[in-house]
Amino acid sequence: MNKLKSGLLFFAVLFFCGALKAQTLEDGKKFMYYERYKSAKGVFEKLVAANPNNIDAVYWLGQSLIVPDDNKDIEGAKSLYQKTLMNNSNSALLLAGMGHVELLEGKIQDARNRFETAISISQGKNKDVLNAVGFANVNAEKGDADYAVAKLKQATELKKMNDPDVWINLGEAYKKLTEGGPAQTAFETALSLNPNYARASYRIGKIYQTQGEAQRDIFLKYYNDAIAKDAVFAPVYENLYQYYYKINVDKSADNLEKYIANSDENPKNCYYRASMKFAQAKYAECISKSDECIAAGGTNPYPSLYALKAYAYDRLGDSVSAKTYFETYFAKQKPEKIGSTDLQTYAKTLLKFVGNDSVAGLIIDKAVILDSTEKEKVELLKSMTTYYEGQKMYKQAADWYSKINAVRKEPRKGELHNAGYNYFKAGDLTAATAIYDSYVQKFPDESFGYYMRGKVKWATDSTMELGLANPDFEKTIEYASTDTAKFKRQLIDAYKYFIVYNVYKRDKNAALSFCDKVLALDPADAETVSNKELIPTLNFNAPKQPKKDPAGTKPATGKAAEKSGGKKAPGTKKK
Repeated sequence: MNKLKSGLLFFAVLFFCGALKAQTLEDGKKFMYYERYKSAKGVFEKLVAANPNNIDAVYWLGQSLIVPDDNKDIEGAKSLYQKTLMNNSNSALLLAGMGHVELLEGKIQDARNRFETAISISQGKNKDVLNAVGFANVNAEKGDADYAVAKLKQATELKKMNDPDVWINLGEAYKKLTEGGPAQTAFETALSLNPNYARASYRIGKIYQTQGEAQRDIFLKYYNDAIAKDAVFAPVYENLYQYYYKINVDKSADNLEKYIANSDENPKNCYYRASMKFAQAKYAECISKSDECIAAGGTNPYPSLYALKAYAYDRLGDSVSAKTYFETYFAKQKPEKIGSTDLQTYAKTLLKFVGNDSVAGLIIDKAVILDSTEKEKVELLKSMTTYYEGQKMYKQAADWYSKINAVRKEPRKGELHNAGYNYFKAGDLTAATAIYDSYVQKFPDESFGYYMRGKVKWATDSTMELGLANPDFEKTIEYASTDTAKFKRQLIDAYKYFIVYNVYKRDKNAALSFCDKVLALDPADAETVSNKELIPTLNFNAPKQPKKDPAGTKPATGKAAEKSGGKKAPGTKKK
């Protein structure tokens, strides 16, 4: 019996020691590495409860509160650091932590003062302090990436510095500066210190993924390397789930389950599973699953579930429900989490309801600010031009095309023309002229800009008293004559303008010569055949009467022009 008790006591001691080991600082930091912040928080809370002045545990507990993308508890971390600093005012690590909080609060100068004080107290020789300062400036949106690089490089130069995490943070600082080469070098250095450091391979893969689908083979190789090094490294699975979401539903679902299996329980996991129903085009099931997740979330369900329901209702053609759930989502989600696609889809939904176009436009403007690339911005703006053109609201369509032209680094012919021609159709001849002025300045050696500006000026000077359109139609003829087949329509319209102009100026011979030019290009042009017969019968010596145009000679303002410069444009309006 005594032997049995002794054996039981031995195993109890082993179990107790194992339990203690599970609560070490390194185990908590390991959870942070795997981005299992809930588990990390649990470890650090127990360590701080056992010793409130355990500086390292307090620092890392604060980090577990402010690092997660979802449910950041900035106030909780701030309160924790302030409370502990009351008894440990010279703790460099806690001062660095407070600086991190202040950066997240937007207190940039206060944060810098904290960082400098922390570095000064530690004499610039504490790797953990320098790493904390660097990471804070990488992690916070308003952090200074150049400052982060300087402090992290300082940490790498310390004797016996063999922590790959410092190099990872240095790589992230370079990425924030969009310096991919130095970032990759830093990540590779982390791998040289620990060949099984999956996070480094994963981060290199992320660099290549940001360069586009052309780098697919390379970034997938690095992601697979990360999995081979550490099959329970959840972040890579989450990234692959999102990558395959729109291109391979089966692979996306497989990686999602691996991510969930290797991460902490989180309301967003239920959201991810509901989103797979959406990816599979099972929209009714997506809505049902989302409702299940919302119910499971109690008083604080994962906000993106409401957006998911909105998208599903949109696909089902239920605009009323889609609008309702987008508005619920916007009310519950943090503003910084709302993306341009959310705003664009909501705006398109609003456009299905009469009288919402102005509000939809404001939302699209907001989405444009959020998007980073020219291509994405233009796509958003075109959703409004499409709507207004469909409604024949030409002035509004032109205004939105003008926004596209303002976004473009290099304006495009078709979009310049669409802006100008929509202003023309709307009767805003001043704005149309300004657009075609820009077209001519941008493309001075092409006929189309002169041609369209000539049409606008003809409408402006409809009696031809001032001859405002003459220079533009002369330029049209000059450039279009280089290829009479390609620019036949432009030449005919320019010649017809001069037929009318010369009739008005009582120059019969000039008017007839332009008739001949038209007929040389199109002998079957009935309008010009008729005018050539009419002009000789006119009494050019009689006193001027109110002008009566020959047939078909007024500039067109109602029919749609071709929507790409340099092709066809509207011809003269036939009677």
